[in-house]
Amino acid sequence: MEKNKNFIQTEIIFPVEFYDVDSMRIVWHGNYVKYMEKARCALLDSVGFGYLEMEKSNFEFPVVDVKLRYVRSLRFGEKVKAQARLVEYENCIKIKYEFFSESTGELTTKAESTQMAVNLKTGETCFVCPEIFLNRVEAKLKEQQVS
Repeated sequence: MEKNKNFIQTEIIFPVEFYDVDSMRIVWHGNYVKYMEKARCALLDSVGFGYLEMEKSNFEFPVVDVKLRYVRSLRFGEKVKAQARLVEYENCIKIKYEFFSESTGELTTKAESTQMAVNLKTGETCFVCPEIFLNRVEAKLKEQQVS
């Protein structure tokens, strides 16, 4: 992912654990969704709107869509570099992900997730993200412009 101050993005590095692989020591395909969650949490925390902050603001953001494209398998013992970039935040939270083998730099997986805001008091889906989230994203974008 390119470095761009018009996007909020984050990067984390973590090992492929034994409990994430199948009998061939290849990451089981369903665990990539867990890897997306790790990167998503880091991204939302960087904005100051992680899951605990969401709950305090009386909103939750369930995942409504996930897309995955497997390019190359990750294996037990590899370190994964996961990059997450916020590409939509006004009407929903849409995040694009890229996963790389840290040792080779090779792209292994591309993914995307979409989350919609739900008001915890009414249970209603919001078709515009709550103001508190928009304000946090805008503040982070301004902070990036300065640095």
